[in-house]
Amino acid sequence: MKYVKAQDVLPEEILKLIQEYADGQYLYIPKKNNTHTPWGEQSGIKAALKIRNNEIYYKYIHGATINELTQEYYLSAQSIRRIINTTKLLCS
Repeated sequence: MKYVKAQDVLPEEILKLIQEYADGQYLYIPKKNNTHTPWGEQSGIKAALKIRNNEIYYKYIHGATINELTQEYYLSAQSIRRIINTTKLLCS
């Protein structure tokens, strides 16, 4: 998320009103409820992780060991086991 200057996006009368309450402070303005996107949806990371996790599970059920997968994907053995167990449940 990047910062934008309030004077660049708000009408002057609204800016003056906000300054009465929070002059010089940083404010976070949340998105409207119906415009919020879940984590990773906009950047595509969620889809990329799903593909990676499916690859890990596929390799595991076709004979790859936990140790081999940790070295290939640079993840801990605990993370690999969690991915395998979670993916197994989703595929069932």
